[in-house]
Amino acid sequence: MKYNRVLTIAGSDSGGGAGIQADIKAISALGCFATSAITAITVQNTLGVEAVHPVPLDILEGQIDAVLADIGTDAVKIGMLHSAQVVEVVRRALDRHNAPNVVLDPVMVSTSGHRLIEESAIETLRTTLIPRARVITPNIPEAEILAGTTITHNAQLPEVARTLSCGGKVSVLLKAGHLTEDRLVDIFYNAEDDTLTELPSQRVATPNTHGTGCTLSSALAAMLASGHDLTTAARLAKEYINGAIVSGARYEIGHGHGPVDHFFRWK
Repeated sequence: MKYNRVLTIAGSDSGGGAGIQADIKAISALGCFATSAITAITVQNTLGVEAVHPVPLDILEGQIDAVLADIGTDAVKIGMLHSAQVVEVVRRALDRHNAPNVVLDPVMVSTSGHRLIEESAIETLRTTLIPRARVITPNIPEAEILAGTTITHNAQLPEVARTLSCGGKVSVLLKAGHLTEDRLVDIFYNAEDDTLTELPSQRVATPNTHGTGCTLSSALAAMLASGHDLTTAARLAKEYINGAIVSGARYEIGHGHGPVDHFFRWK
């Protein structure tokens, strides 16, 4: 027997709700084997990020090489990459090992509003790593930065998703959570068959939204590692994160933005 393997490349969250910790929880909850390469150590909790300590580039590259040379992977989730140098290191390592099913969450700002990426890294991300991904999963603020536009309503999302697809080469799961409607409609543009799929859900009134982006992208990577086609993987990942948000809304933890309930299906 063999595990379906997912490598997550992201920052560590000491509060346990986002980053590597959220990734491992989501990947495990969905029946896959999680491996990791930590890009940075953050000092954070439900109230916010207090500090970010980058991992040395050779150690980051060594983590990726160690995992892929021995264990291998069926999918890769990429989260916080704080500098242009980190983006370059990750890109080289993925190419060296021909890593499949890359899901890139272009993390730029934390739920609490803390900037997590240097300005110089944004252009490197756009030109170097996004074209290497199979899927990217931006939220509204990230999509606005990457597309150079302002998004105010759901009707804009299909066009923006196509704009972010690198000329129809990269699929895009564009998340609508930052819009104001009670009915959220994420848009999935499948660049491989040129289709658009609406992924609707009802907004949940809860402060427990820390790590939702990390969790969704990890779930998508897990679904791809498990052999689902792109659109099915996006739909199942959306169902998972929605269930985790609904279940997590019942809990109180910390004094700020709490986490989702990654293991709700086991309860």
